[in-house]
Amino acid sequence: MWVSTKAQYGLRALIEIGRHDGLPVPLKDVSERQGISQHYLEQIASNLRRAGFIKSIRGAHGGYRLARPAREINAYDVVTAMEGSIAPVSCVEDDHACESQNVCGTQGLWQRVDTALRDVLGGTTLADLIAESEVQQHARLVQLEPMFTPA
Repeated sequence: MWVSTKAQYGLRALIEIGRHDGLPVPLKDVSERQGISQHYLEQIASNLRRAGFIKSIRGAHGGYRLARPAREINAYDVVTAMEGSIAPVSCVEDDHACESQNVCGTQGLWQRVDTALRDVLGGTTLADLIAESEVQQHARLVQLEPMFTPA
């Protein structure tokens, strides 16, 4: 299973936008903070907007904001909006019937992999990812000095 940079950057952009509590965030700021090319980010934002994850706000203080609460957006929906199917093999796609079902010994394995992917991504909300990123950022900012006891 390979997740494209498009899906990875889409999630990162949503996290960055979601961290601003509904205030519009210019793509330039997202690009700088996340180290993503602004041109590529514009394409990704267009996909995210069409999929209903973000809204564009025009004007001097415009940018993008989430179209719905972060707790209502899950990673599975974002990844599939950016990638299409994430099934590990075609025979486990929702609408695909396997011609080798009677002779293939691996279909069960691929179904378990598919279920695990859907469960992990579907059970992870944007709010979860924002919280995780805040913890990571806080950990980078806080430097604890080692405690020394006199000998």
